[in-house]
Amino acid sequence: METASFDYELPSTAIAQHPVEPRHDARLLVDRGPDRAPDHHHVRDLPDLVGPGDVVVVNSTRVLPARLHLRKATGGAVEVLLLEERSVGSWEALVRPSRKVAPGTVFAVDDDLELVVGERLDDGRRAVEVRSTDLLAALDRNGEVPLPPYIEAALDDPERYQTVYADRPGSVAAPTAGLHLTAQVLDGVRAAGAAIATVDLVVGLGTFRPIMSDHVEDHVMHHERFDVPESTMAACEHADRVVAVGTTTVRALESAARSGTSAGSTGLFLTPGSEFLVVDALLTNFHLPKSSLLVLVEAFAGPHWRDLYGAALESGYRFLSFGDAMFLQRAHEESP
Repeated sequence: METASFDYELPSTAIAQHPVEPRHDARLLVDRGPDRAPDHHHVRDLPDLVGPGDVVVVNSTRVLPARLHLRKATGGAVEVLLLEERSVGSWEALVRPSRKVAPGTVFAVDDDLELVVGERLDDGRRAVEVRSTDLLAALDRNGEVPLPPYIEAALDDPERYQTVYADRPGSVAAPTAGLHLTAQVLDGVRAAGAAIATVDLVVGLGTFRPIMSDHVEDHVMHHERFDVPESTMAACEHADRVVAVGTTTVRALESAARSGTSAGSTGLFLTPGSEFLVVDALLTNFHLPKSSLLVLVEAFAGPHWRDLYGAALESGYRFLSFGDAMFLQRAHEESP
């Protein structure tokens, strides 16, 4: 399968630079299947799309303020973005400019945070030793939440790049479909008779990186940690319909179902022809061209995603992390 088949023209004017307020006023394109035009709603209408027997599953991961702006002893500026902790105190990170930072370089950030930049890894990453007695507190003092590179404006409120239910720090990017949900919407979902359950998948940069190989099958997914509580899997097993909020939630649920384990590390790459064992419907944002997330969308809903994206662009929907959303049914399912 050629990666080029997942390309589309995304005008820069369609890339959202700011989130809408309130969150649930984001637009929601509702898929009615390949032979019917989509409906146009807002995320605040989600309670009208669910009902008794449905379980709505969200990813409760929280984005770390993992971007650090540092200076070498010579005065040169260095940026370190902590990506993932491999073992206690040992992290993978992006360091810029990496070629100008020799292995063994020490950055004393404050009294309780010191970084030692180590060896070069693949994909431009570096090993970094992090010394701190309370790393979360140290990052809160010194770091910033890393926004995607296509968002050029700074956020007035960093909490706007967190979901309202985020409670497990660890990610370097937000599970963006969940950014639209508010307490009002969640209360409405419960009032409609649906249940709400959580998973945790630590979102890494690999999730959002474009596919660089000519063929989709040659793409290797970056591994991410997941944790699916037993109560969530039990709720999904007894549900009439499982509605996943975001592709990261899909990967967590489907990884747990395939592995038979509630927690672990997953490199699951869902491509056209993949069987979905758990998820029946998906709330998701509009994704970058030639991304693994767009491949997942086709695997889930079918090739008419192109028509949906075309309709969204024509109707002025906003794309990517701070953009609008769509509600998809699994390809063989009837639309709600």
